[in-house]
Formats: sequence, structure tokens, C-alpha cells
Amino acid sequence: MAGAFVAVADDATSTWWNPAGLATGPYMSGIVEHGRAPGEAGQERLGIAFAVPSLGLSYYRLRISAIPPSGSTGSPGAGRQDQGTTGTRLPANVLSQFGATVGQSLGEHLVVGTTLKLLLADQTRGDLDVGAMASFGSARVAVAVKNVREAELTAGGLPVPFGRQVRVGGAYSPRLRGTATMVAAFDADLTRTLTADGDERHLAGGLELWLRDRVGVRGGIEINTLGAARPSFSGGASAALRQRLYVDAQVTQGEDEATKGCGLALRVAF
Repeated sequence: MAGAFVAVADDATSTWWNPAGLATGPYMSGIVEHGRAPGEAGQERLGIAFAVPSLGLSYYRLRISAIPPSGSTGSPGAGRQDQGTTGTRLPANVLSQFGATVGQSLGEHLVVGTTLKLLLADQTRGDLDVGAMASFGSARVAVAVKNVREAELTAGGLPVPFGRQVRVGGAYSPRLRGTATMVAAFDADLTRTLTADGDERHLAGGLELWLRDRVGVRGGIEINTLGAARPSFSGGASAALRQRLYVDAQVTQGEDEATKGCGLALRVAF
């Protein structure tokens, strides 16, 4: 969905996207995912996450390119939301992230949550993500703040800073006839991410359609609102291998080299 997911995530994916989604999803969920970008960017992510409504545990292994010391103080990041370097390339290094996520309902409509993170590269640093999600019938609004402490690490002797990122989103799931379900979502960055190509701030919109809880298709578009728009287009599909066990696949293409790539995941939810 091109990253329009802050108000959508409600299972084990909440450990990455928005910790507040943890308390709104299924009783138990888990996911194993792998994604990579082609070419010089060389970004790669392996993710393993498990969640119940009160607790989520996650591990992410990120292969990323460090930002040149004179060019950036922002987050190089990885995944659908975070942007990588697309100008001067430095050798890729590995960052590991362990996370523990908790969420809490505050009344009937509001959920807050946090993910405590342990980041390992040349050093070990602690950080956290926080989020909130409000539900009103078929509509949701949410906010997620990543890297609250703005931890700075080095990987292979090169700086890999993680700047604070604030992202808001909304989602609407209207009732459809029969067993079909649909979700329309929109996300917007409120902060800038400084990369080798300069400042970036993104808007994303996506649509997802499910048929009989067996087959799902989705797509979206993301643009940069600072400088050149460099639109990226995403598409994906899910299929049930058996009841409550799904395989998910996605691909992203477009003018933004940092977001190009593909991914595959195995997901279970009860």
C-alpha cells in the first residue's frame, strides 16, 4: 500500500508500523518477512514478529547503506516507511533491532502503545517508538513517532544516525456486500528525513480489497513533497495457504530508487 499503513496495522506488523495497533487486532498473530532493494542501494530486511493484544516481540535485521558523514543527520532506515540513501553510496552494513511492544486501550475508542528497541551495530543503543490510534466505527486515525531518542550508531565505522520521524494516517473500511472487505488508507510525514539526495517528506495513499478472507489485493502510490516528487507505485497480493495462514507478496517500482524493491512474507493470525 506504498506505506499508507500507520492506521491499518493491527497485528504483528504493529511492532514496526505503529505500536498502538497491537491492542486492536487478532488474539494471536505472527509474521516472517523478507524484503530487498535491487541495484546499488542494496537494502535488505528480515523481520520476525509475534504478537498478542498485550505484548509484541520482534526482531529485525537491516542491511543498510550508511550516510556520508558530511551529507546527512537523518535516518537512513529501511522498510516501506523509511528512506535510504540514493546518492553517494557507502558500503552496506548490518543493524539488528530487538523490540518489545505493549499497547493499552483508553476507553472505547483510543489505544496507545510503545515499542522499546535495542539497536545493535558497532555499539548497542536503546530507543523507542510510540503511537496512538483512535477508532470511530469504520474509520481510524493514528499517529506514530519513531526513534524518539534519536539514537546514533556507527556500523563498520560509519555513522548511521536515526532521526525522529512523525507520521500520521487515516483509514476507512466501508461495509461491502457479501464477504468482501475493503480498506482505503492515507499517510503523511510531519517531519523531514535527510538523505544523500536531500530532504524528503512523503505522502502515501493505498487501497486493499479482500474476497472471502482468502485472497487479497492491494496497491498504492507515494510521493515526495520536498523537491522532485519521484513517485513510487506499489502492488501486492495475499493468498490463504490454509485457514488463517497467508503468504503475502509485494513489489514497488517508480522514480525513487530508494523505495524500489520486493518482499515476501508468511503470516498467521487467530
